[in-house]
Amino acid sequence: MTSPLVPLRQLVLKVHSRCDLACDHCYVYEHADQSWSSRPKVISDEVVSWTALRLAEHAKAHALPSVQVILHGGEPLLAGPARLRRICEELRTHLDGVSRLDLRIHTNGIQLSRRFLDLFAEFDVRVGISLDGDRAANDLHRRYSDGRSSHDRVLAALSLLRQESYRHLYAGLLCTIDVRNDPVAAYDALAAEDPPRIDFLLPHATWDDPPLRPDGAGTPYADWLMAVYDRWDAQGRPMPVRLFDSVISTLGGGPSLTESMGLAPADVVVVETDGTFEQADSLKTAFDGAPGTGEDVFRHSLDEVALHPGITARQQGLAGLSETCRSCPVVRSCGGGLYAHRYRGDGTDFDNPSVYCTDLEALIRSIDARTGAGAGRPVEGFDALADGTDDGTAVRELAGARQAVTRELLALIDQEPGDDAELWASAWRTALELGRRGSAPVAALLSHPYTRVWAVRCLDGAAPAGHLAALLAAAALPAGALDRITVPVRDGYAHLPGLGRLRTETTAPTVDLTPDRIDGPGWERLRWLRADGLEVALDDIDPYRDCFDRPVRGRLTDAEVAQWRHVLPQAWALIRRALPRTAEAMAAGVRVITPLVGSADPLPTAAGAGFAALGAAPTTDPVHLASELVRGFRLGALDALLDLCELYDESDTRVGELLADVYARAATDLLRPDPEAARRTRARLDELAAAPSLTALGRRFVDGVRRGGV
Repeated sequence: MTSPLVPLRQLVLKVHSRCDLACDHCYVYEHADQSWSSRPKVISDEVVSWTALRLAEHAKAHALPSVQVILHGGEPLLAGPARLRRICEELRTHLDGVSRLDLRIHTNGIQLSRRFLDLFAEFDVRVGISLDGDRAANDLHRRYSDGRSSHDRVLAALSLLRQESYRHLYAGLLCTIDVRNDPVAAYDALAAEDPPRIDFLLPHATWDDPPLRPDGAGTPYADWLMAVYDRWDAQGRPMPVRLFDSVISTLGGGPSLTESMGLAPADVVVVETDGTFEQADSLKTAFDGAPGTGEDVFRHSLDEVALHPGITARQQGLAGLSETCRSCPVVRSCGGGLYAHRYRGDGTDFDNPSVYCTDLEALIRSIDARTGAGAGRPVEGFDALADGTDDGTAVRELAGARQAVTRELLALIDQEPGDDAELWASAWRTALELGRRGSAPVAALLSHPYTRVWAVRCLDGAAPAGHLAALLAAAALPAGALDRITVPVRDGYAHLPGLGRLRTETTAPTVDLTPDRIDGPGWERLRWLRADGLEVALDDIDPYRDCFDRPVRGRLTDAEVAQWRHVLPQAWALIRRALPRTAEAMAAGVRVITPLVGSADPLPTAAGAGFAALGAAPTTDPVHLASELVRGFRLGALDALLDLCELYDESDTRVGELLADVYARAATDLLRPDPEAARRTRARLDELAAAPSLTALGRRFVDGVRRGGV
C-alpha cells in the first residue's frame, strides 16, 4: 500500500561541503558516512536553480503557506557573499507569490562579518550559531585543525550579531552536549550571549557506537540537562530552550518543537552540493550511505522524495516505533528519540529504542515532576474536579498548565512568524524582556482566553503573528510596563484583547499606542457583568472569539447589554444555590462570556479557549443560561484536564464523546432536577465505566463523577 504523502516543509541546502574548523564530534566528517569527500566543494548555480524550482512546485502543489530553507554545510559562509546572494535571489524569485520563504543559515560564526550580515538583512536570513558553552567547553571539540581555539572568533561574531542593526537576524545558539563539561557554566556562557533561543543537542551516537558515559553513569545526559533546566527555571526561563520547551509542550498535550522528540512526522529533506536529495543529516552517524535516496533535483520532484521509504519511515508516529517504545508511558513526549540514534547493525536497523532511552525517560520524568505537566498522574484537586467539589484549586492548576502550553505555542510561532515577521519580532523581543524582569503583563498575555485560539490558528497559517503586539499592548500599557507600542490595525480598529478596541480612522496597517489612547477619543471599552462573586467581561469584539460551534454576535446595543445584566445575576444565583463548589471554581476560572448568535437551543459546545471563556446565546430564561454556562465550564475544564492527564485511549472517539457528555450532564442535571434525565445520564455513565479504553486514571475520574451525585 502506498504511504500518504506528507509535504516537505523544511529543506536543508548544503552550499559548501568543507569546513574551516576540525570539530572532532562532527557527524559530517567524523562519523560513518563519508560521502562529503566525493562531492563538489561549492554548490553550483544549476543545482540552486533546480532546487528552487523543485521547492516552488512542491509548495504550490500542496498550497504550503510557508517553507523553510536552511543554508548549511560544511561551513556555509565559505561559499562567500556573492554565491550566497545568488542563492537567496534564486529562492526568492521562484517562491515569490507561491509560498513565504523562511531563510536561515547555520554557521560556526568564524567568517561572520558585516558584509555577510548586510546581505542577510537584505534577504531576511536568520542566523543560528554553534557554541558549546564557555571557553573550556567550546574548545573541547570546536577547534581549528592545528588545535587553536575558535572561541574568541565566535564571541566576536555574536557581538556583531547582537548589534541593533542586526539583532533581528539572531536566531539562537546550538550547543552540542558533552557531559564532561560543567552544565551550569556552559549554560551561563550561552545565556550571557543573550540568545533568542538555545538548542541543546545530544551528540550523535548509535547502539554500535554508543555515547560517552563516564564511569558507567546511568543517565549522565539527563543529569546534565536537568542541572541546566534548574538553572534556567530559577532564572525565570529568560529565553526559550527548545528541548525543555518541547518536553513541557508534549507533556501538556501540545506539539513537539524539535525533530528529536515527539511523534510528529518528519518533514525535512537535504540537498547536497551535487544536487542529490538526502534524508536527515543525522543519519550520517548510522552507516555509510544511510542518508542516501538515489534521487536528485535534476530528475526527481519533491513529491517523489517525500514518498521515499526512508522519509516515510520517520512519518509513522507511534506505529513506526519499536515494540519497547510503543509500550513506554513517556512515548508521546519522547517519540522514540532521534531516528538515527535508534540504529543497531545487528539486522534490527532502526527498530530499536534510542541509544539515549534511559536519559530521555529520566529527563521527561524529571521535568514532569517539576512542572506537573505530565500525563501520568492527576493534577492537584483531580478528584474534586471529577466529583464537582473543586473550590477553584484544580481550576487554578489547570490555568497555570494552559499558560505553559500557550507559551510553548508562542515559541513555535517564533520559528515561522509569517508575513508579520517584523511586527512579531519586535513584540516577541519586548515580551521576552518583560519576562526576564518577571513582569506580570506576560502572565496576563498568556492567560487571556483567546490567546491560545489565535496561537493555534497562527501556526496553521490562518492568523497573523503580529497580533502578539495587540495582546502585549493590552497587558502592558495599563500596567505601566510600556510607554508605547506598535500594534496591528484590523478593519479600522486596533484591538486590545480583554480591554476594548480603538477606532483608528487610518488605512495604515499599524498604529502606535500609548496609555493615554485608552479611554480617549475613538475608544470602545468592553462591558462587564458582575454578580455576587462573579466578574466577567462581556466580550463582543475580540477578533478570535469565534471559536464556538455557532457564530458570535457583533457589538451589542446598550439594551442588549442591559438584558445580560438582568438575567446573569439570576442564573448565577441558581448556580450558587444548586452547585456551590462549581460556582467557586467558575468564579476562580471564568474570565469572559461571549454572546453567540441564535436561540438558546441547542447548547453550544466548548470553546478552544477552555473554561476561561464561555459562549452563551441570548435568553430571558435564567435556568437555561445557568445550564449553558455550567455546561461550557465543565467541558472547558475537561478539555484542559485532557492536556495533562490521559483518561482514555484517544483513538476511541466514542469514549471521548461519552466522557464529555456525562461530565457536563452530571452538573446540569442538578440545576433542573428531572428523574428521566438523571436516569439517562446514569445509563451513559454505566456505558462509560465499562469501556476498556479508559485508563486507570480515567476510571478514577469516572468514579468521581458518579460520586458527585449522578
